[in-house]
Amino acid sequence: MGRMGLAEWAMLLGLSVVWGAAFFFYKLLDDAGLPPFMIVVGRVGIAALALLPIVVLSGRTMPRSWKVWRPLFVLGAFNNLIPFALIILGEKQIDSGLASVFNATTPIFAALFAHLMTRDEKLTLPRVAGVALGIAGVVLLMGPSALRGFSPTSAAQLACIGAAVVYGFGVVYARRFAALGLDPLVLATGQLCASALLALPLALALEHPWTALHGVGATTWLAWLGLALPSTALAFVLYFRILASAGATNAASVTFLVPLSAVLLGTLVLHERLTPSTLAGMAVIFLSLAVLDGRLLASLRARMRPLVSAQD
Repeated sequence: MGRMGLAEWAMLLGLSVVWGAAFFFYKLLDDAGLPPFMIVVGRVGIAALALLPIVVLSGRTMPRSWKVWRPLFVLGAFNNLIPFALIILGEKQIDSGLASVFNATTPIFAALFAHLMTRDEKLTLPRVAGVALGIAGVVLLMGPSALRGFSPTSAAQLACIGAAVVYGFGVVYARRFAALGLDPLVLATGQLCASALLALPLALALEHPWTALHGVGATTWLAWLGLALPSTALAFVLYFRILASAGATNAASVTFLVPLSAVLLGTLVLHERLTPSTLAGMAVIFLSLAVLDGRLLASLRARMRPLVSAQD
């Protein structure tokens, strides 16, 4: 595992802010009446256009083989198109901060998919405990109202949980790209291009974007640019720089920080209210992520070892 210096911590905090802001921008675009696939096209399309010159100027090349592009389209669907659309639909009924907390359960579902789809990442007893805690956190977040019947709010919550499930599959599926030897920046740009090509016909066929764009104000355009540039293009650049210098485990720490940024933005700017069940669910989910991450348990075992030795 790489070392986290001051620069890495600064990038990690910056990444948590721009990724957390995505939920805030979704809410603004939802409130402006823009349909989901149209929002997705703007996000991934503009981000892809921003990253393509960086790929070229850095001397990298985009893949030319369909053998590479075919899995990129699959990854684009499961890493971007489907979860983005589900979160956007969810935020039509629930707060942006709550949506981000549901999204934080992604590593829980990734652990389940890794157990089913890989040979070397089977669930251990601590990881089973982490998954169980995460499910308990989701139940707390949904609250007792979910037991009283299906409603638009529970449908929105399930959409955000569905997005985390799809993300979890995408995380495990993305591991096959290691065998292809793709540069991380090329991988990120390729999946964004693929996502845009998948989302565009859906937006044109289902949402009539020329009508939705009529009367869109400056705030909406700025929110769209914010979603595409800082929250997508810049976020990928920061993420892959942390990945290269500090390793995957440290880069994954952003999972803990993104909901905090999103909740703060939602509370301070959108005046969203934090309920006790949201706070309790967030705490349980964070604990489950810490158990899944493994570093907390490893640190506790390391501290207990001298005490046990002293007793012996």
